[in-house]
Amino acid sequence: MVALTKDNFEQEVISTNGLIMVDFWNEKCEPCKALMPKVHELAEKYQGKVKFCTLDTKGNRRLAMAQKVLGLPTIQFYQNGEVVAELSNEIAIEDVESKLIELT
Repeated sequence: MVALTKDNFEQEVISTNGLIMVDFWNEKCEPCKALMPKVHELAEKYQGKVKFCTLDTKGNRRLAMAQKVLGLPTIQFYQNGEVVAELSNEIAIEDVESKLIELT
């Protein structure tokens, strides 16, 4: 999984073709931390089909706000630089995988 920051977000997400999943999280967000190991499992399962990234909102708050992330956890799916789907707040890993299947 690619760790995103304000310095590499444009290059890794906006300027990249294909499906990209970005997991917005924060160390103080317990649901985020509970979801993360399952997201890592999906990253292994869909390796080569989807690019998986994480963005810690601590230190990247303005970037998260620019992406219209208003709550955590939030997972956004990008295709050709555009947000094509979003899941937020109470996220079940099954919903994430269903969205991946739908978009691939």
